[in-house]
Amino acid sequence: MEAVTSKTVDAFHRGRFHLVQPAGRGHRAGLDAMLLAAAVPDGFAGRVADLGAGAGAAGLAVLARSSDAAAMLVEREGEMAAFARATLELSENAAFESRTTVIEADVSLRGKARIAAGLGDNCCDFAIMNPPYNDAADRASPDALRQAAHVMTDGLFEEWVRTAAAIVRPRGGLAIIARPASLAAMLAAIDGRFGSAELMAIHPRPGKAAIRIVMRAWRGQRGTLSMLPPLTLHGETGNGFTPEAEAAINGERALFA
Repeated sequence: MEAVTSKTVDAFHRGRFHLVQPAGRGHRAGLDAMLLAAAVPDGFAGRVADLGAGAGAAGLAVLARSSDAAAMLVEREGEMAAFARATLELSENAAFESRTTVIEADVSLRGKARIAAGLGDNCCDFAIMNPPYNDAADRASPDALRQAAHVMTDGLFEEWVRTAAAIVRPRGGLAIIARPASLAAMLAAIDGRFGSAELMAIHPRPGKAAIRIVMRAWRGQRGTLSMLPPLTLHGETGNGFTPEAEAAINGERALFA
């Protein structure tokens, strides 16, 4: 088990939970994780699998909003899994420790290897994922831990969604946050696995192009694709969030309300 090195402790959801994160390196959770967690329905009472969980931000954000939910934090990198375990040891997170499991495993594992790692068939009610989004041709970070979290590999969406389809029970849910350029790959990956998909574009300001897309879909359903009204993060000027964005980011409303 790897030890936690230089770290910060950061508050989320107005202090309802805290996260131990690497200081100055690795992946540090922020807006994307909070928006992803907000894609889980209000009143969710099942088990959510946070795939590629890092220190556990999105999974814990679901638990902070849903008192009857449980979470599996699935993380490949041993150092980040250690941060997730340290997060659960914080006294501020005492209410979540018994409802959370950290699984150190590669999301792309298949078959018996996946099951042996703790990702059994139909073991969850919902899966959430914020996969690496930088193309390998983009300028890579010199920090290997950050690069592992941010650089996309060929077939990544297919591999991760395949795992989600195996571990999520029939009619259970899936939510993904990614850049708009990944939309075609997202839709191809869910084809035949998850349906009745809903898409929400996230815009930085009115009139500006979307910077993220959040997709939610349901295992085994065959409904048509829906494009929902977008979420705008900020107004025309200033750095404050819009009321809708503020509420979603802080766990006060579901994104797909």
